[in-house]
Amino acid sequence: MKTLMKPLALMMTLTTLAAADETFGAQPAAGKKALVVYFSHSGNTRVVAEQIARAAGADILEIVPEKSYPTAYNAVVDQAKKEIEAGYRPAIATPIPDLASYDTVFVGSPCWWYTIAPPVATFLEGCDLRGKTVAPFMTHEGSRMGHSVDDIRKLCPASTVTEGLPVRGGSVAGAAPEVEKWLTKIGLK
Repeated sequence: MKTLMKPLALMMTLTTLAAADETFGAQPAAGKKALVVYFSHSGNTRVVAEQIARAAGADILEIVPEKSYPTAYNAVVDQAKKEIEAGYRPAIATPIPDLASYDTVFVGSPCWWYTIAPPVATFLEGCDLRGKTVAPFMTHEGSRMGHSVDDIRKLCPASTVTEGLPVRGGSVAGAAPEVEKWLTKIGLK
């Protein structure tokens, strides 16, 4: 698999992975177009996002906050807790694309305090997903999806939100079969 651009360049470019590598055989259903949008702090969510994009023949976009989160575990955990408890929505550097041509938007995040990371909430509040299918996926270390699906439904009340895909962070490298099963189960493959 080809390495994706660095986040700074990626935030300005909407990349079609299916066109970037001949091994990406999946194509969206006729007339359907999908986008994978994700935030990744440690890289785990990025790995799953890339697997979904390949399997679904989807475009991919990384959500990049304007101010980076700390890399030290305790510092990011403390900051995330404060932001989530306060309902804080950090500014994001990623421009919100025109989503009119997409039928399905996959939304990925690490599971922070049983929900989506604040940059993902910022993105969801800033775009129009009415009438679209929203398929959430989370990376975690034991909390699975937490209450993120319900939280996404609140942020996207006019969307159809599917069952989510939880992937343990330590097993993302081998999650492609799990991704395929999930896509089939929710009717997107």
